[in-house]
Amino acid sequence: MKFSYFPGCSLKGTGKAYEESLLPVLQALDIQLEELDDWNCCGATAYMAVDEAKACILASRNLAIAEKMGHQELMAPCSACYLVLNKTKKYLKESPAVHRVVQKALGSAGLTYSGNVPIRHPLDILVNTIGLDAIKKRVKRPLKGLKVAPYYGCQIVRPYATFDSAENPTTMDRLLEALGASVVRFPLKTRCCGASLTGTLPEPGLLCSYIILKEALKRGADVIATVCPLCQFNLDGYHDKIAAKWEPVRIPTVYFSQLMGLAFGIPAEQLGLHRCIVPMKPLPELPAAAAPKAPAVAA
Repeated sequence: MKFSYFPGCSLKGTGKAYEESLLPVLQALDIQLEELDDWNCCGATAYMAVDEAKACILASRNLAIAEKMGHQELMAPCSACYLVLNKTKKYLKESPAVHRVVQKALGSAGLTYSGNVPIRHPLDILVNTIGLDAIKKRVKRPLKGLKVAPYYGCQIVRPYATFDSAENPTTMDRLLEALGASVVRFPLKTRCCGASLTGTLPEPGLLCSYIILKEALKRGADVIATVCPLCQFNLDGYHDKIAAKWEPVRIPTVYFSQLMGLAFGIPAEQLGLHRCIVPMKPLPELPAAAAPKAPAVAA
């Protein structure tokens, strides 16, 4: 099974651990990726707030490249990228005016976009295409006894609930249970972490993260699992400031793909876990595992 792959800027920078863990996990499941040639930043959600037409041009260039490469589906792991690419596709379909502006801009670069490439999140592909039974067969180290708070963030299911419920998504819950983990009931699973507000208005931004971290501890979680690079950054990176303002709420926040890698028997040092500011406790009861082959991504 092969997909076009749009890593976005985060997975090459602050969210590097996401890519480091996701690629070997996908390889273990025989999922092949081909990274888009000469991809560009999707503009994130900020550019959409400034100039929707230009933001659509920026994002649609990646969609046009995916079509040109001839793959049927495009994987976008970053929550912001996933949202922006889906929003762009929707705008082009529903607004003839935006469609004309975008096609003119793409045409000047020798590109065109017909709107036929589905944008899919890894969670969707893993659970709804690969299937939980196939994933269970790859588990070598069940995460038995590990209590996980599944945190989706606010972008992959809103405003477009393309593969899960907008109010109560369960895809990651079911995936974590298939790995052997104990999923705690986490009602704040789609509450905003503060996003980029932590960089402009720190106190309200940090308050958003504090509430999520405190709730995870209250629910007895050992670790928070997330799908979003910005959520991971906010929940992991500001513990000292949060403790100075309110109280210590230290709990590790890792990517769901890092937990998948551990369950698949991939060594922790190959999953980017060393990049976490709040370290996840090791699972000493688990046996040693063989190192996997290098991830297969065609550049």
